Formats: sequence, structure tokens, C-alpha cells
Amino acid sequence: MQERRTNPTFSSDESNFTWTYTGGETYRHTYVRDLPSGWDNRNDAYSEAGSNEKGVSVSATLTTGYNDKIAAVDPCGSESDDPSGIGEYTIPDVVLGCADTARDGVKLLGQIIDEKGSYDCNQIIIADSAETWVFMQLSGHQWCAVNLTAVAPDKVSVNPNMSNLKFDVNLGDELVCLHSADLEKVAKDAGTAEYFDDGQLDVATSYGKDESAGQNTRYAQGRAYFGNPLAEGTYTKDLTTTSGWQGVTSISDPELLFTPSGQVSLFQALRSYAARGEQTSDLNANTNSRLYAIGNNRTVETHMFQIRSGLTSDIATVQWEALSRDEFSVAVPSYSALLTKVDTTIYPEVDKWDESHTGDAHERDNVKGALDASTDNGSLDYVLMDINTLAYNYRDKLAVPTRAYLDALQKELISQQATVDDIMKQTPAKDRSDLANKLFEQASKETYAKTKALLDEMRTYVNGGMKDDFVPSDLDAAKGDLKAPIYYATAGVAPQITEQPQSATYEKGDKAADLKVIATIPDGAAGSDQYLTYKWTVRDVTADNAKADTTDSKANARAAKKSTVALLKATPAAKTTTAAANDATGIASQSSTCPVDTSKVGTFEYQCTVTNSLNGKPVTSEVATITVNEKAPKPDDKPSTDNKGNNANANGGTAPSKKSPAKAAPGRLVSTGDTNNAMVPVAIAIAGVAIVVIALMVRKRNRE
Repeated sequence: MQERRTNPTFSSDESNFTWTYTGGETYRHTYVRDLPSGWDNRNDAYSEAGSNEKGVSVSATLTTGYNDKIAAVDPCGSESDDPSGIGEYTIPDVVLGCADTARDGVKLLGQIIDEKGSYDCNQIIIADSAETWVFMQLSGHQWCAVNLTAVAPDKVSVNPNMSNLKFDVNLGDELVCLHSADLEKVAKDAGTAEYFDDGQLDVATSYGKDESAGQNTRYAQGRAYFGNPLAEGTYTKDLTTTSGWQGVTSISDPELLFTPSGQVSLFQALRSYAARGEQTSDLNANTNSRLYAIGNNRTVETHMFQIRSGLTSDIATVQWEALSRDEFSVAVPSYSALLTKVDTTIYPEVDKWDESHTGDAHERDNVKGALDASTDNGSLDYVLMDINTLAYNYRDKLAVPTRAYLDALQKELISQQATVDDIMKQTPAKDRSDLANKLFEQASKETYAKTKALLDEMRTYVNGGMKDDFVPSDLDAAKGDLKAPIYYATAGVAPQITEQPQSATYEKGDKAADLKVIATIPDGAAGSDQYLTYKWTVRDVTADNAKADTTDSKANARAAKKSTVALLKATPAAKTTTAAANDATGIASQSSTCPVDTSKVGTFEYQCTVTNSLNGKPVTSEVATITVNEKAPKPDDKPSTDNKGNNANANGGTAPSKKSPAKAAPGRLVSTGDTNNAMVPVAIAIAGVAIVVIALMVRKRNRE
């Protein structure tokens, strides 16, 4: 993660290039850098891919070349004894740090080349939610950029480091093309200017050169992969040479853009980086090791920016990043424009990377190192590197099952991304960065766990002599699925309650049915409901109301006479009710069910909060009201009388007999044993506020 900087100076390790930004604060952006050890231990080493906070993405660079005649007229800075010009080392950082749109990035890079020149020839993709451009460094000071969104929204481009792929666009229309002022003049001066029938300059033929079998064969493999193979008679091939690469030796009129045979799926697009000519009969590198393939063991990383129309710039682009070589890798998705942090264990910081696991290998496979778990450093990059090394070097045993497992994992990530997109669209803009960070962390952890387990099994298999067939334990080979799903989307989804707890009425002491909620995490991932937690709370409504009423009646209570207050304090029911109100703090349960307590008369409100423990998102159920009444007397119960003439009630208490009211002596309150006061305890048990009223009424009657 490159944080914002103020008017930084950019420099290069490959040339004397320097350039200072004067626009103030740069934009925060992501990057995938080379290690410092490959660039004189500089921590700003070549950044191959990233997105900035404005939604601008850069894929850099595709190294190309130019023909000798152009080189003689306008050489690149690398041709000099004092190398100069901007090159791949600096381009991504400059564009991502300083451009707020793709078009602005194209113009900025063009202006820098006009002033400082190019170190070498490259092609760069600069894109945002509105436009995708391919920028071409053609020579020392000439450049051309084509708006692919405008000219080829339904086409595919396959370019394996080729400088001669033709495109015919209106160079004078700035909607579709931007270029250096002397683009045509330099070609004319070099004597290489070629034109299409419509009069437009053929830029690729004028500046490019004929390519070799390594480039041409990969181009032909790519065309075949997307269902539009080179037509017979348009290319030549040599499958017999023993020096150098075999394959396609020349192509007539190779195109920068072509039409695929049908709609290209996301999975198909991602897997194209691993194509090895399987769709052809004579260019399949799996059966002929002398053919150079798109999916090879020389790739450092692979990325794809999936740009969706109709979305805001912060979420329009999903960056799919496959570390190490793509043939046996998995692309992890992220909303890279929103990222503000990354897991530094899975993705160690560039200046803290431990290279000991690489061993003495440099740009070549180290099988011994791949089998050695003692130097694992917890990074996803090394795990995928080792998987590639083992599967590539033991291709006959490991390639097919390893790729099958990684395909299943990739498809699961793609499937859950659709759910994640829906969540992100509904998330307020201010909360999206936090969500993007959580989602990327979850996708990375899930991918690491799955691929590390796969690597461990591969190591065990190889170290055990590779007996029998290798089958990853987590692969359902018949279905092509993972046996245990991942929970990428789970990290972004709030729970959903599908069945609410139900209200009910009981009598005191009844056996009650447990309350229940049914909830799910609607992420499409089987088993994700294991991350649900439940918390039940209960509110004693009767006690809370009594407490509130008591508070409201404090003024009346203070106005009552001491004898009345003494009466209230002497009533046990009043004390019980007040205590119940003070103690009604609720209960908690970590179950989807909750027992109902009927030991106490009153009204109680039960509610459950269900939380997705992966992200802390909660949802609360509807209130279930439970009413507990006193037990009603049985209809056939006949009252009996005690030896004082009172009727015994069904609950073992007594009801007053119908005698004439007793009168208190003048100046004396009726005692609690007087018949007039038999109703007071009952009223107290019903509601504390009624106590004062009833007591005053009793006094009034006794005075009459």
C-alpha cells in the first residue's frame, strides 16, 4: 500500500530519470512490487499492477521492441551510455499516484515522454470505470494510446510481447486515440511509414519488428484459446528445429484485436493466462516441451482488472491477483481502489520480505526448496510458487489433479464474488473501505489455508515416492467442487432471520415451549451458518412499568401521612414487586432456542440478536411477548370456610366473609387484621401505584 505523499520526486534504478510532481498530494494506491534485491535494494522497485483511490488501474508493463530504422532516428534511453527516460520501473507509481482518470494518466505519461523520453519500449494498460486504454511506448520520444473501450468493446487482445500487432484507428480523433506530435514524421524520417487502405498510419508496422517463434507461438495459442485460431495459410511454423523454440515462425498481418467465438466468462478470462495450446493439435506445450507457452514457469505474477459498467469508480473494478506463475495459481479478488490495508503476514511488506525460502535459485525452479517446509514464511506468494514448482516439474503426476483443485477453488471465489458485489452496492460509500479490507483479508486467508493444505499434501506425495495417483483430499473429483467450501462472501453478509419467535400466554408454573429463531447467512456458501451466534434478552415489562409508576408517584408518596407510609412498608407484596423491577436485567443465551420462565406472573418481552461472528454484523428478531397469569381456580372447586368464618380459596388463601364492616375507634386507623383492609394486600400485588389510593379510600370510609 502506497500512502499519499506531497509533491514527491520519482526516480528510477534503470536510468537517470527523475520527475517531480507539483500538484500537491498524490493518491493512495495499491501495488505488486518486485523485491528490492532485484533492484539494488531499493524499496520503490518496479510495481507491476495496482489501483488508486480514484479508481484508476495500471497494468505494467508488456515489454516490446522497435525496428532498427526507427531506433536509428529516435533511440530509447537504454541505448545510451548514460541511460535516460521513463521506463517500467517508474511508470505505475507515477500514473497511479498522480492521475485521477485513465485519460488523465495517458496524457500525463505522454507529457513526461515528450519531455524526458522513454527508457525502452513497452505497452501499458491504463483504465478506469469509463475507459480502458492501451499505451504504447514506440521509441525514444514517440508514443500512441488507443481507447479500447471506444474502438473494441466486444473484442479480445492477446499480446505476448509483440510490437507488430496491427490496429487501424482514426489517429485524429482524440476520443479514440492520443499520440505524440511527431508520430508520423519520425516514421517517415526513418523510411518505415506504412498506411492502411483508408489512409491511416499503420503504427505497428511502421514502428514494430518481426517477432520470433516464442512470441508468435503464444499469440497463436491465445487466438485458439478464445476460439478464433489463426487461419491456415496466414502463418508458418517449424516443429523440427533443435535450436531455440519450435512453433510459429511468422504471421501475416497479426492483429491487436480480434473477435472471440462467444461470450468470455470471468473464469475463462482468468484461465487464459495459463493456456498452453491445449486447443490445438500441433501447438500444445503439454506434449511438446520445445514450444513456448503462455502458461510457463517464468511468470512472476498475473493480474486482471475486471471493470464493470454502471458502477461508481470505487467499486467498478475488481482486481484479480494471481501471485507467482499462473498455470498453477489462484486469483484473489479485491476492490483495490478501496483498500487501505493488507494482511502483512500473507503479503509481507516489501522491505521485510524473507527470501531464505528461495534458496540459491534465481529465475529458475528450485524443487528442493519447494519440498522444504522449514523455511515457509506464511506468505501466499511462496505457497503458490512451490505449488507451481512441484506441479510443473512433476507434470505427469501432479499437473492435472493440482489444476483441477485450483480450478474448483477459483470457481468458488468467482461464485461468491457475485454475492459480495451485491453487498458492496448496498453499502454506504463511507463504509466501503472497511468492508473492502475485511473481504480481501477473508479471501486471502481462505485462499492461503486451502493452497497451503494442498502444498502440504503435494510435498508428502512427492517425498513418499509418488505412488498411486495424487488426489487432493479436499477435491470432489466427480463434481469438480471443493469438499469443504470457503467463506469469502460470509465476511460481508449480515444474518437474515427466516423464522421469528412467537408470542404466547401461560399460567404460572405451566411447562412452556422454548422460543426459537431460525436464521441464516445468505451468502450461498454451504455451512456458513456455523458462524452465527445468538444472544437472547428478556425484559420484565410488569416490573419495569411498576418501577416507572413508582417513580412518577414519588411526589404523592411524600405527601402521604406517616401512618400510610408505614402501611406500605409493611406490605410484603410491594417489596417483592419493587425488587423484581430493579432486578430485571435480562438473560443471555448462545443458542437459537431460549427456555421460557413461567415461575413468575407478569408480562415479558423476549428478543434474540443474531450475529455473523466473521464480521460482527447483527440482526435483531421481532419481540415475542410472553404473558404469565395466576392460575385460575378450577370450575368445580367449592369454597370451604375456616374456623373464623372466612372462605378458603383454591390457592390455600382466604377470602373475606360477608360480615358487616367493622368500625375503627375514633383517631385510629383500621388495623391490617380488620375486615375493611382485607382487599389492600391484593391491590398491592396488582400495582404499586394503587396502594396509596386504596389506603386513602379506606381511611376516608373509616372517618365516615
